[in-house]
Amino acid sequence: MFSMGKIVIIGSSNTDLVVKTEHIPASGETVMGNNLMIASGGKGANQAVAAKRLGGDVVFVAKLGKDFFGDNIFSLLMEEGFAPQYLMREEDSASGVALVTVDKAGENCIVVAPGANYYWTKNDVDRVREEISTAEIVLLQLEIPMDIVRYIVDIAYSFGVKVILNPAPVACLDDDLLAKLYMITPNEAECRRICGTEDDFVRNAKVLLDKGVKNVVVTLGGKGSAIVSRNGVKMIPARKVKVVDTTAAGDTFNGALCVALAGGRELEDAVRFATDAAAISVTRPGAQPSVPTLDEVNNFKE
Repeated sequence: MFSMGKIVIIGSSNTDLVVKTEHIPASGETVMGNNLMIASGGKGANQAVAAKRLGGDVVFVAKLGKDFFGDNIFSLLMEEGFAPQYLMREEDSASGVALVTVDKAGENCIVVAPGANYYWTKNDVDRVREEISTAEIVLLQLEIPMDIVRYIVDIAYSFGVKVILNPAPVACLDDDLLAKLYMITPNEAECRRICGTEDDFVRNAKVLLDKGVKNVVVTLGGKGSAIVSRNGVKMIPARKVKVVDTTAAGDTFNGALCVALAGGRELEDAVRFATDAAAISVTRPGAQPSVPTLDEVNNFKE
């Protein structure tokens, strides 16, 4: 039995305004949808909730506005068991909001108004330096400013802490940052955009390895996920499920992956656990409402 290492997740927290419709509208097109669903989201918060529900020892650090949405998110995160001192409130900004459209196949498109998520300073990060220094894993995404992401990576790297980066939404990543990552977890499109125009995700992943990333795990949607190393590719297939909504599937994957690794599982077993957690999440609507519990993943049957 392994002890659970601490996972520090620093990132965004949003309120998702979700509408389901027959298809994603094209440019200039108006479509009719169903009733509006309001749910907690944001890649950082989704990943933190996933890690928490799956049994992780999680510290979540985020910035919220002092508004209705921020008050609501703060209360919900308290119910999940997160420490209030790491949920910083920004006086001069609204909280982050995401506008989510989901089609009948469960695919989505998302527009984010980041609000307080973009009001980070290095002083904010310094407030949690001790938590970073004593973590087993620091998990980051790219819904907070890139200079803050780099600053966190530098701090974690200086203490020998494993940094996992989920590079979403995709952005340019410099070689110095990549060389300090324990793991990167792009989807196929993100892997292609980070590395160039190559359609072969394996070749793109090997570019990341050449730049110094220690481990590359590529998520492949309904096909599952792939562990790419210098020795080859290990495919982890997804279970067959009825897809309702893919929102937060990648976030659930990342939170679950961190829990499994922090709990001492080998990489292949950890990716399998994360792939199962993500498969459960797509059978339910919404972001955080779709995140499964540890018992659900352990008892998962197709």
